[in-house]
This record gives sequence, C-alpha cells and structure tokens, in this order.
Amino acid sequence: MEAIVESSAGVPPPPAGPWSGLAKIPVRQLVALMVGAAVMIAVVVGSWLWTESPGYRVLYSNLSDRDGGAIIASLTQMNIPYKFTEGGAAILIPADRVHDTRLRLASLGLPKGGTVGFELVDNQKFGATQFQEQINYQRGLEGELAKSIQSLSIVQGARVHLAIPKPSVFLREQQGPSASVLLTLFPGKGLDRAQISGIMHLVASSVPDLALANVSVLDQSGALLSKNGDAADTGGLDATQLSYVRQIEQNAIRRIQDILEPILGTGNARVQVTADVDFSRIESMAEMYKPNQEPAEASIRNLQINQATTTVVPGAQGVPGALTNQPPGIGVAPLDGKAPAATAPPAVPINTRKDQTTNYEVDKTIQHTRNPVGTIKRISAAVVLNYRNKIDDKGKATPTPLTPQEVTEINALVKEAMGYVEKRGDSLNVVNTAFTAPDRDVIPETPWWRDSGNISMGKEIGRYVLFAALIAYLVFGLLRPSLRRVFKPEEKEVPPEAVAELGVNAVPALGSPEAAAAAVEAAAAETAAAEVAAAEAAAEAAIEVPPDPMQLARQIARDDPRLVATIVRNWVNNDE
Repeated sequence: MEAIVESSAGVPPPPAGPWSGLAKIPVRQLVALMVGAAVMIAVVVGSWLWTESPGYRVLYSNLSDRDGGAIIASLTQMNIPYKFTEGGAAILIPADRVHDTRLRLASLGLPKGGTVGFELVDNQKFGATQFQEQINYQRGLEGELAKSIQSLSIVQGARVHLAIPKPSVFLREQQGPSASVLLTLFPGKGLDRAQISGIMHLVASSVPDLALANVSVLDQSGALLSKNGDAADTGGLDATQLSYVRQIEQNAIRRIQDILEPILGTGNARVQVTADVDFSRIESMAEMYKPNQEPAEASIRNLQINQATTTVVPGAQGVPGALTNQPPGIGVAPLDGKAPAATAPPAVPINTRKDQTTNYEVDKTIQHTRNPVGTIKRISAAVVLNYRNKIDDKGKATPTPLTPQEVTEINALVKEAMGYVEKRGDSLNVVNTAFTAPDRDVIPETPWWRDSGNISMGKEIGRYVLFAALIAYLVFGLLRPSLRRVFKPEEKEVPPEAVAELGVNAVPALGSPEAAAAAVEAAAAETAAAEVAAAEAAAEAAIEVPPDPMQLARQIARDDPRLVATIVRNWVNNDE
C-alpha cells in the first residue's frame, strides 16, 4: 500500500525522526536560529550573574596616586575585580574579599602612605655628598614622625617640618632646632590639651636638643593648638581648667542624685550645681620681727663672763730678827688628811672685778606662702523635688507634696552629699513642686511600603521575579514557537480538486474504483453520523430541525478539504 501511495504522489516520503524538519530549513534561517539561541543563553547567564553579583565595599579611600596605582596593579595580578566610586575617592572590591585582600596587600607593604620614612636611607646612592645624606636623614625623620602622629585615631593626616641649623664651633652662634606640625583631623574631632602636649613631647623627644617651647602644632584651619604659655600670660581659662570646673559640678550632681533616687525614685529630682573655682596663682614671702620679750623668755645666743680678783699676802709679824725674816716653809700635804700643824698666812683679797655679757637672739619669722591652684571658693546647689504619687484604694495616683520633715531631712542629706561648708559661703535651695509632664512627640507609624527592610526585601524579590519572567518569555515566547516550527511533523496536503473529485482521484491510491467508492461512502457515512449526532445535540439544545446530513457533509468537504483528506489518509494507513 505504501508503494502505491509513493507512486501515486510522486514525492519521496519524508525522513523519519524528530529532526526531519531541519533538512527543509534554509541555511539562513538555521543560522539565525542558532544565533538567537546563543543570545538567549547569554542573556540568561548574564541575568543570573547579575542577580548573584556580590556587593562591593570600600577597600581603601583617600589614597595617593602612587599608592592607588600600586594597589590597582596588585589587584589585577590577583584577579580581583574592582571599581571606583564617583570621583575616584575610593577603591571598591567584592565584600567577601575585603579582609583577605587587605592582609595580602599588607604583606606587600601596601599602601605605603603619602610620606616616606627612613626607607630613603636604604636607597642611598653611591657617592652621595654629606649634604645629600643630611637632607635624606631629615626627610626620613620628618616622615617617621608624621607616620607616628597619623597612627592616632583622631588624626587623619600629618606633616612635620624640622628646622635643624648647622652646628657652629662658636658657642654664641649656636642655634637650637625647631619643629612645626600640621595636623588634619577627622571631621567632628578635636584634640584636648593632654593630646596636644603628647604630640609636642613626641616631636621634642625625637630631635636632639629640641626644646618643647620650639614645637608649634597647627590644625587644618590654621589655628595654633600649642599655646606655649600664652594662656598663663593672658590669665584666661584654658580647656583644662574649664573641664576641671565641669568635673567638680558633675561629681556633685551625681552624688546628690545617687542619694535622692532611692528615696524619691528615678526622675523625681532635678539637681544643678555651680562651682566657683579660684585658679589664681599667689605666692607671698613675709619676714616679721616681734617686740622685745622678757629675758627669761628670750633665747640666748651667747653668754660671756669676765671676773678679776687682786689679793695681797700679809708681811712678817713679831720681833724683827733672823727668824721673822725667813720665808715660810714648804707646805707638806698631810698623809692622814688632817690640817698641817703650821701653815702660811692666807692671802687677803683687796680688789674684785666681774664683767658679764649676754647676747639674745632676734625674734624673726620668714614665711613663704603659695596658694594652691583650683581652690573651691563657693558651691551653689539648686534641687527641685517632685510631688510623691499617693495611690488610693481604687488604684488612682494623686500627686502629694512632701512633708516639711521630709524636706528638712532631704536638705540635710544634700548638704552632706555636696560637701556644704557654711564658712565658705555655700548655698543650697531645695524646692518641692509638681513636675509638668513633657509633651511626647507622637512619631507616626511608618507605612509598610516605606519600611527600609521591606523595601530591601521587595528589591530582592523583584529582581528574582524579573529574572524568572525574562526566562519564561525567552522559553515560551521565543524558543518554544521556534522549536515547534522546526520540529513540526510534515503533513501531506491534498489539493481541493482531489477532495472535490474524491471518487475519481482516490482510485489510484486505493487500487480500485470499488474501494474508492467504498471509502468515500464510508467517509460520507461517518461524517454524516457525526453530523447527525451533532445535529441531534443541537436540536436537543436549541429545539431546531437538524439539517440534511448529506448536505452537511458536502458543505464540510467544501469548507475544509484538508479534514476530508486526513480522514482518507487514515483509512489508507489503517487498511480500512
């Protein structure tokens, strides 16, 4: 039967298989189809990479051109993607590789910073003069000092200038070195007196023979931060003194609040303290002499006594003669301690003189007084107490003032807490009154569509939905119709003339006129039966008289000859 059909049609049968349609596609359309498929795959892959692309974070910012170029070269060698912010102020890399990249760049010595240090000495050229060596040493010292100052968390950048004079053999012509430091601070940051003094000492200690007074520190606005004694000369308060006053006041407020909160509760007491501190420097020296005192009470410096006595030995007595004119005998000391039997006559004093000189100490007092700086002259405190809420049996709170005894006790406690001294002139005022409740600002509730979390989640969902919609459009809108057109099975088209003359043209295909007639009659009968069934259904639905089946079959054959040809082909293939 297949041979009869091939000989009658005059066309070779199509190749079997799903790829039979590719043989009949023109080369130009096939190339276009392949290019379209490649473009679609590229779009899908690009969209997926776009949805899965990691966020970028700042690797380094505010780099010099030299450091920026070295870092970009290193990132290229490490195959790390990067991009710049608008204006090129920062280098951005994927967020998951920031820390690893910083460590790897640090191992390479990057970034080196805008200043150079003693690495200049490492690159010293052979044959350099002494002047060049001195210049390189000074540049290296300035760079090292700038790096040390930049390591402070408040300092964004620093530059150090050293003025080191040439040494001289003459003592009178010798000059001391000096230094200037220019600081660039982070926005909103400031240095206190202790930090400025630390920077000055750092520079002065790093340069030989550099005095602390010869170091000047400036900020980016040109303000002189190192006063070098100017504040003391003008007598004005500096930041340290003002901070000391605030510290005294805050300490007093904290002590008073700590003692009142357990009694009144948190937020039921308002305390303000004002301290009058004396920062004047007073030094005095006094030399005082007291009036003359009684000798018994006075201190003797020295005592001198001179005493002189004149004595006369009596002459010979009795009858003049040889015995009376003889001198007295030699005195002999008795062995038994008794007086000798005979002694010479005693000497008789004639004149006695005694001089005594007494020198007393002069009463003198030398007093050197230096008053301490920062003495508290007076403290004033004001305390406001809130009414106490008294809860009745119904649970309603009623503000009730404190009793006079309670106010008196609180007054005594506050005096002890603040260090009240009456002789110093301290004052304290305690007032009990009802606090006014502050008006609370009603913060409107943020709509869900303006919530930052919901917005971020919506962006993520929208990105994936857009990606899914793009894939669906490419698959169902472009790829599937193209594949249907390519892989659509070939159908034999029967010309209308063959359908109109079905009985004559089908004879060669069926082998005999009887078979063709039978096939036509069977097709007509089947069509008529189908039409009759449809007509009966329509009649039941619309209660109308169905049309003639034969007339309906002819009308179908005229309107859709392809349907009749398909029915005949099915009969032939199934050997019906």
